[in-house]
Amino acid sequence: MWTESKMPKSHADVQDLPPGYRMTELGPLPKEWRVVRLGEVTRHQKNTINPQAYPDELFEYYSIPAYQISGEPVLERGGKIHSQKVIVKRGMILFGKLNPRVPKIWHVESGSSRRKIASTEFISLAPLESITSKFLLYLSWSSHVLPKSQELVSGSTPSRQRIDVRAFLNIFVPLPPLPEQRAIAHVLRTVQEAKEATERVIAAARELKKSLMRHLFTYGPVPLDATNNVPLRETEIGPVPAHWQVVRLGDVAEKPQYGYTASATPEPVGPKFLRITDIQNDKVYWPTVPYCSIEEASLERYQLEKGDILFARIGATTGKTYLVDECPLSVFASYLIRVRTKTNYLLSEHLYFFTHTVQYWQQINAAKGGRLKQGINIPILMSLLLPLPPLDEQREIARILQTVDRKIEAEEARKEALDGLFKSLLHHLMTAKLRLPPEFVASFDVPHACEGETS
Repeated sequence: MWTESKMPKSHADVQDLPPGYRMTELGPLPKEWRVVRLGEVTRHQKNTINPQAYPDELFEYYSIPAYQISGEPVLERGGKIHSQKVIVKRGMILFGKLNPRVPKIWHVESGSSRRKIASTEFISLAPLESITSKFLLYLSWSSHVLPKSQELVSGSTPSRQRIDVRAFLNIFVPLPPLPEQRAIAHVLRTVQEAKEATERVIAAARELKKSLMRHLFTYGPVPLDATNNVPLRETEIGPVPAHWQVVRLGDVAEKPQYGYTASATPEPVGPKFLRITDIQNDKVYWPTVPYCSIEEASLERYQLEKGDILFARIGATTGKTYLVDECPLSVFASYLIRVRTKTNYLLSEHLYFFTHTVQYWQQINAAKGGRLKQGINIPILMSLLLPLPPLDEQREIARILQTVDRKIEAEEARKEALDGLFKSLLHHLMTAKLRLPPEFVASFDVPHACEGETS
């Protein structure tokens, strides 16, 4: 769909410029591209609205929390205003000027018929005729604008620093012809939409998993239309199939073990040293896990093995668990507790999935008593109540939930790949290191309906 141009090795290698390129303030760019200041192609909207003038009118309000490159803005639909706000219109770009190290950029699209307003902490940019609003959006996220804006700040408190608006409007940006702007924005939006679709699939799969867990830990691995045929009995942790047991973890697991106390180091002085902070979203990225020194006699005692379950025992993540699968030579840190199940009674996978249920978290939160520092300990884990189906049902429950997990992991990998593709395309298209085919660009010669509607 696109072709990569041979670029010079440095700005000084003017003689190496590919055909049709020239040297500019921003480096090599196509001859038909202009270099302009941001303020030359946009109108900085300064009109504000006073709440006293509209005491009963309802507004569509774009508020200040950070936005990602995709997703929905935080809107207060139907809200009344209590302080001065900026009036915004469809096609404008809202660029957060407060604490720019946390990007806040939004494209105002069509919404309700209500008047649209935004916090005065936004710089509101209305595109002029020479630039399209969608191209301006992606340009704002590019290396031409975002990192430079983060340098144009004033104020002594980092979290309250603001962009100097006048300096911001003086940032130099590339300006391709309108058809190429539309083509670039279309390609980037296509990738963005694919990422958003993947995010919706992930969200749906996670909701499916929640529903499946409620079903499986209440009725067992039976079809949804067969639940009326499952005799239930009430227990301390809620209804379970009548043929299941409810046991304490200490009855079906070896005695839990506190982790090893040592200092972490990036140097490979011994085994990997797994800490609570290394466990993110039920996963561990082993290449970033540090190391520790440990004597050979202690290594055998603390070495992690497949099937181990680690419980965070203190702090905001108390109760979080991690099921060890394949791992390098590693030991676990002192703020973790290891549990090994007696596999002739309890499968580690069954226990792990139970630690994601409401029944589990009710017990953990009760043990913490609402105090982060209280945490949990070995006696608390030993007394933990859990449902114990026959082993064949444990295996089937684990198989069903693992299938959903694999789907989620595959979609998350796809989302990560799309995110990487988007960032790569954003950089290469905005710097003209990658050019879209002329025939593709020519198909965008006609403007889209309501393009840049800000007047």
